[in-house]
Amino acid sequence: MDTLSRLVPFTRDVFLGALEHYNEAIWPAQIVAYLFVLLALWAALRPFPGSGRLVAAVLAAAWIWTGVAYYMLHSAQINWAAWGLGFVFLLQGVAFVAAGVIRSGVAFRFTGDAAGWGGLALIAVAAAVYPLAGLGSDQGWPRMALVGVAPGPTLLWTLGMLLLAAPRVPWHLLFIPLPWSLAVGVGAALLALPQDFILPLAALLTLVLAIRKNGLSRSMSASC
Repeated sequence: MDTLSRLVPFTRDVFLGALEHYNEAIWPAQIVAYLFVLLALWAALRPFPGSGRLVAAVLAAAWIWTGVAYYMLHSAQINWAAWGLGFVFLLQGVAFVAAGVIRSGVAFRFTGDAAGWGGLALIAVAAAVYPLAGLGSDQGWPRMALVGVAPGPTLLWTLGMLLLAAPRVPWHLLFIPLPWSLAVGVGAALLALPQDFILPLAALLTLVLAIRKNGLSRSMSASC
């Protein structure tokens, strides 16, 4: 436990205080982030020429913002690893730009299969359930982690959106979100943040659904 504690060099109160200061500093960016999250979902539900680029650009912006604003500019004050964590978020943002914006190699659409419904469920959890999970305790506004500007819900939303990728889920874009979501469980246990226990479960669900979706896509391609 001592070893794990060194990985999270701050207390729950310090973490929530920093999150409160962050939300106050960036307001009203949270509202803009939610509007873009809804825009990305609409583009996946009603695909149009260039919609894949739009979704990838929104995902990239969220990861880059979180890496710079959340980790490097705010969390660095309480967390010695914040710059490294921010750099990883920047890498994921660049991956979305390269694969989805520049190359336009990723399409997003809802197909009504298990992966599609699972993706919508994760998006709903990221946008509504996750930030509201702490209401009634010490995690009400402005101590909420919100999608598009904070790591936890942004990870959940990303997993959900990638399950809507078509015809297959791009494994290279899951290379960072999947293990990161699994690792968040450590911090959840140490800081007593129950909503973060959703992330390891979401990562396992995403892995199972992605394997199933990609396997079915491969079988259909082989039969054609």
